[in-house]
Amino acid sequence: MIQLLYKLISLFVNLNRQRYTRKSMNDFSHYPRFKQLLNKRILAIDFGTKVIGTALFCPGNDPFPLTFEKIIYKSHELSITTLVKMIKDEDVEAVVLGIPYFVDGKESTNTIRVRDFGHQLKEKLKNIDFFEQDETLTTKTAEERMKNSPEYNFKIDPTKIDCLSALIILEDFIRSEA
Repeated sequence: MIQLLYKLISLFVNLNRQRYTRKSMNDFSHYPRFKQLLNKRILAIDFGTKVIGTALFCPGNDPFPLTFEKIIYKSHELSITTLVKMIKDEDVEAVVLGIPYFVDGKESTNTIRVRDFGHQLKEKLKNIDFFEQDETLTTKTAEERMKNSPEYNFKIDPTKIDCLSALIILEDFIRSEA
């Protein structure tokens, strides 16, 4: 029963994301967040205890968000140091951290871990806008995109899944209400 509910929610989320993608063909210019962050470089982060995926977008300059670099997780401190350097090197002005929830919207121990990481990162970032974005089912959506894309040879590529998840977090953030 739970698996059926999970599949239905996953299908709904994926269909909703596909509807946005087909309707707008990744034209984000009519969303309020696009206007709010116009010409600001945004870094999205998909935090994981093995790999941290990132994606970049500058509304008004870039035609669409792009996957960026993956960071091999060793510790919070090393990951934060790497991200702070990346943010400075890329002139990032806003950071979006994906926050994992259960499909029913409840928090998990992973939610708390990612929030803790976010608080530590935010302390190191002065004058940088910091946002949190629900990342529920982004990995599943990333897998579906890979299976349906010639860019990934119609296969799931585990070496790129985290950065694609970060890209989906960024797309969802731009589409969300400001």
